[in-house]
Amino acid sequence: MENALTETTMWQAVVSNDSSYDERFVLAVKTTGIYCRPSCTARLPKRENVEFFRFGAEAEAAGYRPCKRCEPDKTRQRSPQAELVEAMSRYIEERAPRERVTLEELSKQFHHSPYHLQRTFKAVMGITPKQYADSARMRAFKDRLQANGSVTDAIYDSGYSSTSRLYERVSSQMGMIPSIYQIGGQGKTIIYSVADCALGLLMVAATGRGICAVRLGDGRDALIDSLRDEFPKAHLIEDAAILQDAMEAILEHLAGELPDLDLPLDIRATAFQKRVWEELRRIPYGETRTYGQIAAAIQAPHAARTVGNACANNPAALVVPCHRVIRGDGEIGNYRWGADRKRRLLDHERQTANP
Repeated sequence: MENALTETTMWQAVVSNDSSYDERFVLAVKTTGIYCRPSCTARLPKRENVEFFRFGAEAEAAGYRPCKRCEPDKTRQRSPQAELVEAMSRYIEERAPRERVTLEELSKQFHHSPYHLQRTFKAVMGITPKQYADSARMRAFKDRLQANGSVTDAIYDSGYSSTSRLYERVSSQMGMIPSIYQIGGQGKTIIYSVADCALGLLMVAATGRGICAVRLGDGRDALIDSLRDEFPKAHLIEDAAILQDAMEAILEHLAGELPDLDLPLDIRATAFQKRVWEELRRIPYGETRTYGQIAAAIQAPHAARTVGNACANNPAALVVPCHRVIRGDGEIGNYRWGADRKRRLLDHERQTANP
């Protein structure tokens, strides 16, 4: 019988380059944007920079690229469902930038009914083939922008029929107009403010469209540096007065005086992340949900791990309450801003909601 795939087990397999796990999961490195087999001989990354996926297509859906050394995207033995979904993902990736891939076309290509393909793909990936195609097209567009091509060329090279078609999708998936994203936020003004709170330091940052970051930490400089790393060429301005209302609302929320925190957001998200984050905002104050419950709520019952990844990549702490998602065994699980902060948040919310 195979060993249970816990994160500890998977990390041990990575540390020991255990090839017996190559068919069971891949690891993705946040700092490089690359995913590998457990047996890859590349330099061992730091544990905090690693997340795990069941197979390559799932990692690619989250924005990672396959390692050229260990080639984790090459054919491997998996369940028939996983093999089918990965094959579909490859087919979509190859055609999405130029063609509109329909369920009917997929049905003819893979010899299953459109209903079966839709259901299987969503169960494994957490999103529909159409949403995956939309994400693939957006990734192709971003890649072309980052390669310093013109916005106009990138639009048409990525399969968008017009600028208006692209801009319909930009606000939810990129959080800024294409020409600004291309150059790391250059020309974009981001206002930020840092304040003391019960959990250490709280940083709130916003564009003219809404909040783009809410972060918790212990060091003021580290918080500001993290914002600068994300938008290296944006114009950052510290202005507590402009952000006073948002900052006060979040501080009141932390104190239990404002249970429902409803602030406008300007954050980038994949189609799957957007669904997860919207579901998180529906969790009532003082309550929790498991990763599996969130996956079921968004009709992706087999995507609990991907839900966890979406929580880990949430850029707006507290406003999108990823701290309210816990493991199925009742343990609180990981939290981007530290397990102790998560525990304190949950304890305080329970006590406030049930005095």
